[in-house]
Amino acid sequence: MLQVLTITDFALIDYLELSLEPGFNVLTGETGAGKSIIVDAIGLLLGERAEEESIRAEAQGAKVEGLFLLGAAATAAIAPILEGVGTSIDNGEIVVVREINHHGRNICRVNGSVVPLKVLSGIGEFLVDIHGQSQHLSLLKVREHLQVLDRYAGLEELRGKITEGVRKITRARGKLAVLQNDTQKLALQVDLLQYQYQEIISVKLQPGEDETLKADQHLAANSERLQFQLDGAYRALYDTDGSGVSAIDQLGVVADNTANLAELDLSLTDIKDVAESLVIQAQELAHALQSYRDKVDRNPQRLQDIEERLEAIRQLKRKYGGTIDDVLAYAADAAAQLEGITNSDQQAEALETEIALLLTNIGALSGQLSVGRNKAACQLAEAVETELAELAMEATTFKVGVSQVTSEDGLSVAREDGSVAQYSFDATGIDHVELLLSPGPGEPFHSLAATVSGGEASRLMLAIKGVLAAADQTPTLVFDEVDAGI
Repeated sequence: MLQVLTITDFALIDYLELSLEPGFNVLTGETGAGKSIIVDAIGLLLGERAEEESIRAEAQGAKVEGLFLLGAAATAAIAPILEGVGTSIDNGEIVVVREINHHGRNICRVNGSVVPLKVLSGIGEFLVDIHGQSQHLSLLKVREHLQVLDRYAGLEELRGKITEGVRKITRARGKLAVLQNDTQKLALQVDLLQYQYQEIISVKLQPGEDETLKADQHLAANSERLQFQLDGAYRALYDTDGSGVSAIDQLGVVADNTANLAELDLSLTDIKDVAESLVIQAQELAHALQSYRDKVDRNPQRLQDIEERLEAIRQLKRKYGGTIDDVLAYAADAAAQLEGITNSDQQAEALETEIALLLTNIGALSGQLSVGRNKAACQLAEAVETELAELAMEATTFKVGVSQVTSEDGLSVAREDGSVAQYSFDATGIDHVELLLSPGPGEPFHSLAATVSGGEASRLMLAIKGVLAAADQTPTLVFDEVDAGI
């Protein structure tokens, strides 16, 4: 609960420290005395939008500070939020501070740690529930009535399971629709996909193959020139045509002479080693040239085969991508699409089975939720009528209507008598909930929106909130002029 509220330079207030006690606290005063300013200050503390006009005239900024004592439920909800920003609850208490100034600065603190504004908004809903002068209008909105009943009965968790189940059904149905649509489109492309896939894989492409073939093509196109140059170099080394002394023979003479010199002068040993090494290197060079020459293919058919292979690769790249990798990726994608078409029936069957199981589960949960709502509706009506009697509305009869709409293609739900009915449903289940009022004995029940006046609406809201307070985990409820019109 809110124990201490301190307001500095906010609106008309220069400084105010307000201590609150557990139970019922009332602030009274003439119109314009500043009661609603206190409510606005609490709203600012809880993360509501800050207006520069809220700063007191001639003040540099405004500050609102609140000391909250937390119960078990609020502690469990708030602790994880504060842990996420590096702070924690101190002995069951937190101090929340909000500062604003004329320069647009907006500083929020919890237990001395600066936190983002969204953290104040996040923890605020677990600290204080504010009901302004027109808050009772929410009771006139039928879509809010189901929330009121579920909140009173503690059925939010069960309804949440139904909501999640409906979301899963929506996703599964979306996937099924896309699958069926895609399958119809792709079925028209099966022949083309099969032709493209077979055209690519029949060539048996290898990554980087085109670059290797281009190098082979260059060698094959110049095989005669290579042969001529290799023969010339080999003959020069070995003089195979007997036209003279070969280079290796000449190097052998040099090696012999330097060996003789080294015997006369040991300082020439290194020269002798160099000469002998040159003879060995020349012999190795000759063998390498001969080996390479034997590999040179002068077969014209080889060149033709290479060029035909390159042309086939060029055709594929022109159709399916700029590189061999692109062509192979295209083939893989075509195969995946073909597999998707082939497996579409199995995928559709799996999705239909999933949807059927979800509908069965949601049907059981919705039936359970509906029973809980009907039971809570009677209890809520009785409790509110007790409160209305204390607010001089003892002749008024309050009722919570819970109804369903049958539908041939709706959700199958088992009734209490064992029969099964088909009901329309949404993320909240199968029930339509509406708060109804009878103004007097014998009068028919009508929707609140068509029945209550302003004063009655205020009293009715006070009665309902009084009943809901017992089930409400928010420790502090603030009512601003709830008696308007009474």
